[in-house]
Amino acid sequence: MKILNKAIIGCLLAAGLTMTSCDYLNVIPDETTTGADIAKDRQAALNYLYSCYGFLPAPNAGASSLDFLTGDEVATAFEHEQFAAFPKGNYSASNPVISYWNSLYQGIRQCYMFQDELNKGGNFKGLEDKDRNDYKAQVTFLIGYYHFLLSRCYGPIIVVHQTPDPMLLPENYQGQEPYDDCVNFICEKFDEAAKGLPATRTGAQANEFGLATSVAAKAMKAKMLLYAASPLFNGNSEFYSNFKDKNGNALMPLTYDAAKWQRAADAFKEAIAAAESAGYHLYDRGDCKLNKNGYPADPHVRALRYTITDYSAEDERAGANPEVIWADSRGEGIYGIQNKSEPYIYGGDGAWNGVAPTVAMLSRFYTKNGLPIDQDKTFDYADRWEPVEVDEAHEGEAYPGRKTPKFNLDREPRYYAWIAFQDGYYEILSAANNGAYKDDPNYNLTSDNTHGRLVCDFVIGGNCSRGVDANSKRNSDYSPTGYLNKKFVNPDLVKTKNGYYDYTNTPWPLIRLAELYLGYAECLVETGDLQTARIYLDKVRTRAGLPGVKEAWEEFGKDPSKATTKEGLRDIVRNERMNEFYLENQNFWDMRRWLLAETYFNVKAKGMNIDAEDINDFCSIKEVVFERKFQAPMNYLLPIPSDDINRNDHVVQTPGY
Repeated sequence: MKILNKAIIGCLLAAGLTMTSCDYLNVIPDETTTGADIAKDRQAALNYLYSCYGFLPAPNAGASSLDFLTGDEVATAFEHEQFAAFPKGNYSASNPVISYWNSLYQGIRQCYMFQDELNKGGNFKGLEDKDRNDYKAQVTFLIGYYHFLLSRCYGPIIVVHQTPDPMLLPENYQGQEPYDDCVNFICEKFDEAAKGLPATRTGAQANEFGLATSVAAKAMKAKMLLYAASPLFNGNSEFYSNFKDKNGNALMPLTYDAAKWQRAADAFKEAIAAAESAGYHLYDRGDCKLNKNGYPADPHVRALRYTITDYSAEDERAGANPEVIWADSRGEGIYGIQNKSEPYIYGGDGAWNGVAPTVAMLSRFYTKNGLPIDQDKTFDYADRWEPVEVDEAHEGEAYPGRKTPKFNLDREPRYYAWIAFQDGYYEILSAANNGAYKDDPNYNLTSDNTHGRLVCDFVIGGNCSRGVDANSKRNSDYSPTGYLNKKFVNPDLVKTKNGYYDYTNTPWPLIRLAELYLGYAECLVETGDLQTARIYLDKVRTRAGLPGVKEAWEEFGKDPSKATTKEGLRDIVRNERMNEFYLENQNFWDMRRWLLAETYFNVKAKGMNIDAEDINDFCSIKEVVFERKFQAPMNYLLPIPSDDINRNDHVVQTPGY
C-alpha cells in the first residue's frame, strides 16, 4: 500500500507542471519545465505515474465525497459538512459544492502528457520496456476510468482523444459527444488497457497494490455497460428529448435498446472469468483474527464484518483481499467512517457516534429467511416496532433480558455484521488500561481480554445516546436515528480513552467480485435468463448465510413465485445490491440509474425517538430533522460548473440547471 505516499509525493512533484488552471482546456505546462526534467530517470517516471493516480476522487472522504453519505442509507450528525448539500438538494451550476468536472479533466490531461513522454522512447533513462509498457497500460486505464466517472456524473461529456492542443482557439473547443459514443470510447480504453496489464498486483508486488490490473479493466468495462443499459441512460426520452448539442444533435439515446443489456452481460461474463482464473473469490473467512477479538462469534457475521477490511498476510495471496479486485489504498484519516461511527466516548475523543442507518436502509436488510421483512410470512411486520424482551434463543443478536424493537430480531447476518441497535452489540476492543469502554458496565457484561463488545443503549442516559440526561443532549456527535453503523470498523481495533483517534487504515473497495456477480445477475434478468441470474445471485446470498432465492421465496414468501418472474427477480436483485453494498458508494448512483431517486431521496429520513427516556417511548418512529430534496429530472445528472459553460461555447448544460 505504498502507493498512498508515492501518489501524494508524485502529485506534489507534478503540481507545478500541470495544475496551472481549473480549466481542463488550459493545457500549457510550466514553460520552464523541459522533457529532460520530468523524464530523467526511472524514479521520475514512477513519480509521474503516481501523479496520474492523484486525481482519483477519495471515495471515503466523508466531508467531501460526492457519493458516500449522500444517498438514503444513513443520516449523520455531520450535516454541517460539505457533502450534506447533496441529500438536501442544495447545489447548482453556479455553486456545484462538490464537482469532479475540473479535477477529472486535469487527470486526463496528466495521463496524456505522461503517455506522450513514454512514447518518445528515449526518455526515462533506466526504464525497462516491460515497465514502460505497463505504465502506458495504466494511464490508458486511468483515461478510461476518469471518463467513466465523468459520464456517470454528467451523461454525455467532452471526450479527450489525445493531449489537448495548447494553441487551440476558443472557437475550436470541443463540446460533448453523444452518450453512446462516450460509452464506446471508454470501453475501448478499458479493452486496450487490459491487453497490457497484469491480472493481479499482490504478493511480491504488494507495494503496487491499488494500481490498475487487467481484471479491474474488464470489471470497469462491464460496469460502464451496465450503466449504459440502465433506465436513466437507455432510451429515456421523457427526460432527455431536448438534451441536444449546439448543432441540434441528440446527446442522449432516445430509443430503448435491449441489446445493451446483452452487451453488458457478455462483459460481466468475461470479467468474472478473468477474476476467478486470477484467484479472486468471495471472502468467506469466518475465523479471521479470532486470536484478536472473539466477537462476532457467528462465522457468517464475522466473515461479513471482515469482507472488506481484511488485508492480512493470512490470505493465500499475501497482503491482498481475495474479493477486492481494485481498491483505493489511501487512508481515511481521523475524520473517516471509523471514528465517526464508533460509540461515543465520554471524556475522550475520536469516537463520534454519528453515522446512523435510516429506517429505509434498515428495512431493506432481509429476515433470517432471506426475504424483505414485509414479504416474509413468518415475520411479524405489523408489530415490528413493539419492544420485546430478548430471550436466550436470540443471544447472538441482542443481549438477553433487555428490550429491543422486534424489528431487530430474526434478521439476516449482514444486519448483525454492519448495524448496531438498541441492546444489540458493537464489537470493539477496549484496552485493559485506559480503555475507552472498560468502565462501562454494558461493555463488561460480555467482554474480557480477548473478547470485546459493547451492549448498546440509545435511550437517553445510555452509552450510545444523545446525552447523559434530558438536560444535556448533544447537538453533535449523536445518532440521529437511534442506530449506528459498524461496517468498515474492525472488531479487533483497540479503542483507548485518551489515545484519541484510534482507527485502522485499510484499502477502500472500488470494485469487488460480489459486484461482478450481482451486476451479471441484473443483466441476465433483463435478457430473460432468470435461471443463471439466480445462480449468481445465490453466490452472494450463500456467503451472507442465506438460503437460495428461489427456495426462500417458495417456502417463506408471501408471493412464492416472485423469484421466478422477470419483474420479481429484478426487484430482488436491486434489493440485494442495496444490502450487499450498503455504504460502498453505490446507493447514490444505483437509485439514479434505476430512476428511483425521486421516490427514495425526496423524503425525510426516519429513525427511533432518540429523545426518549424509556424503551417504550424510544420504540416509536420519528422523522429526522434534516431536509431531503430531490428534483426530477434535474438531479438525476449533476451540473457542469457555470464557469466552464461560460468558458466554452460548445458545451451545453445538463437539463434543469
